[in-house]
Amino acid sequence: MLWLRSLYRGIAVSILACAALAAPAWTEERAVPEPSSDNWRSNLQAFSKENFKHPAWGYAHSLRIYNLAKLLAQQDKKGIDDDVLFAAAMMHDIAAFPKWAVADKDHADRAVELLPALLETAGFPKAKIPAVLEAVRTHMFDRKPVSTEAIYLHDADALDWLGAVGAFRLIAIVEVGDAQPNAQAALGLLQQRLAQVPAGVASTAGKKEAKIRARSLKRFLEELRSMSGNLEQL
Repeated sequence: MLWLRSLYRGIAVSILACAALAAPAWTEERAVPEPSSDNWRSNLQAFSKENFKHPAWGYAHSLRIYNLAKLLAQQDKKGIDDDVLFAAAMMHDIAAFPKWAVADKDHADRAVELLPALLETAGFPKAKIPAVLEAVRTHMFDRKPVSTEAIYLHDADALDWLGAVGAFRLIAIVEVGDAQPNAQAALGLLQQRLAQVPAGVASTAGKKEAKIRARSLKRFLEELRSMSGNLEQL
């Protein structure tokens, strides 16, 4: 997975490095204000929307997996701390962006370093920060979640690599240029996701949804092959 993470980092740098990120409403450098139970959700959502602009792992991805994680938990009749889930979903990919990334460090592990100060600054309840960190740390499909919030965030994030949305996310990162992944490379990643992701899904509802999305993605790839000379004419 190291080469894939390096690829992601290079893509993000090429897309975002040409323009400075807009100044956030709050940053890790600011003095920590008194927590406010009234506005921490709007603070985190505004921060995510303002700073996480990317077709594969931006704000829209965070919002999708928050809603999907809630749905999966409901289907499994599992109680979930919505505060923890919301904060983790909004912030889990922060270190996929150059401003917060560190070379040779997994973006999930880097996020765990960054988030305590950021969450406290946003007014998030201090007592729940460890649960957010645990969910963020294990959100990737190749990690093993333990807590309920971690399981459903993990599964929702994994499922977002499958089906039509998974195809869109990886095709969207294709760029023209020697340093960018071409269509064949992106489709190769889709093949890997199809082979690897379903086995990592942990929840009962997630496993059912994974079968549906895997079939959808498989059909897409089969049709694409038939229309493109086995992907050679892309």
